[in-house]
Amino acid sequence: MTDDGLEQLSSKELHDRALKRAKHHVDVKFFWELMKLVPAAEAAAGRVDEAENDVFHLSAHVDDLTDAGEGETADMLRPFYLEYLRKHGVTA
Repeated sequence: MTDDGLEQLSSKELHDRALKRAKHHVDVKFFWELMKLVPAAEAAAGRVDEAENDVFHLSAHVDDLTDAGEGETADMLRPFYLEYLRKHGVTA
């Protein structure tokens, strides 16, 4: 595998690049997959209350798209962002 430079980016930077690419290409599937993954990432990051709230309130997911780029939640979603960016040929 060639070095695409993505591993050196922070989880926040990966999140921002993935969201930017998905918005630009109106990639609804990406946003749907991200919304499904956020509750598990929050729980793994120790934010169980947030995860429970997300499961019961779809509207909470709108804010989660932004929160998904912060702290430990972003770190838990790092493999998802890396896979998405590489699949679409995005490099650092």
